[in-house]
Amino acid sequence: MKMQWALIAGLVFALLTGIFAVINVDSVQVNLLFNTVQIPLILLILGCTLIGGIIVGSYGIYRQYRLQRENKQLKLRVSELESSATSKSTLDSFNSMDSLDSNKSDSLLEKDSIQSQRKGNPTGTL
Repeated sequence: MKMQWALIAGLVFALLTGIFAVINVDSVQVNLLFNTVQIPLILLILGCTLIGGIIVGSYGIYRQYRLQRENKQLKLRVSELESSATSKSTLDSFNSMDSLDSNKSDSLLEKDSIQSQRKGNPTGTL
């Protein structure tokens, strides 16, 4: 929707510039620092409008390129962080499994030693 309004505004501006240029058809003297020339005012108005449009369009293209490059860098950074988070969570899950297994084996040894002590075996061996 924003792009449509920009297009409409651009067309209105172009129409007003065209009308303004057609009304002013007299010849004017333009000083170019090294020379002076006589050109119709309509050409001067349309030429200046064209040069302004080129400058604004060039800046827009540059800005869009810069934003796309920044977006690409941020996407790479996100993928790096996701992969490091995934590998870290995998390592954490393996470590927690190992600690759970060691806790289970410790608890099993404690149960065995308690049961063997109840049976009258003071050394706790089977």
